[in-house]
Amino acid sequence: MKKTIAAAALAVLLLISLSACSKDQSTGDNKTGTTSETAAKTAEEAAAEAAAREKAAKLESKAQEGYGLFLEKKYAEAIAAENEVISEAPDFYKAYYIKGIAQCYAGNYEEGSKNLDKALELKPDDYLARFNKALSLELYKHYDEALVWYQKALEISKEDWSYYGIASIYGRKGDVSNTVKYLKLAIDINPEIKEEAKTEADFNPVKNSKEFKELIGE
Repeated sequence: MKKTIAAAALAVLLLISLSACSKDQSTGDNKTGTTSETAAKTAEEAAAEAAAREKAAKLESKAQEGYGLFLEKKYAEAIAAENEVISEAPDFYKAYYIKGIAQCYAGNYEEGSKNLDKALELKPDDYLARFNKALSLELYKHYDEALVWYQKALEISKEDWSYYGIASIYGRKGDVSNTVKYLKLAIDINPEIKEEAKTEADFNPVKNSKEFKELIGE
């Protein structure tokens, strides 16, 4: 788009320059020179933007590669992948929350928490940054804090696994009412969660309740 605009501008300025040529040749030369410089600058800007987009795409791809490794429980490899991203772009917030949650699952809560906090520092309103903060807290049994962060995640987006996380914490606490409340919200979004809930150990303290059985169809 910028190249098209620059070409049109060049054509207009060139016509003006030619019409004034007989009156003031030097003025025409100056305008042509200025337009050429503008076109060159625009081309440089377009090239720079294209390079930036390509770099961002590569970083995103590498970060997602790390996330895939995390899902495969290859935590060390996931962390290594995110370290590559961070070395290239220290402000790439996604790499921090993927690295952070991988570290937490690998048993390094202290460092993992720092990286999750870094992601939130860079992007406070990101759903996954908040969700993974909650997940890390739940993983290390900081249940009350985890509930706060799951709710913070829900402020950004009403997602099934945030509701499920809340339900699982209330399940551990033996709170039937809240377990059923939040699990139902999760199931309403994603009915497949019902099958997950049937074998979830977190719900053992409430699984024999009438309300829970009715909700999961047992």
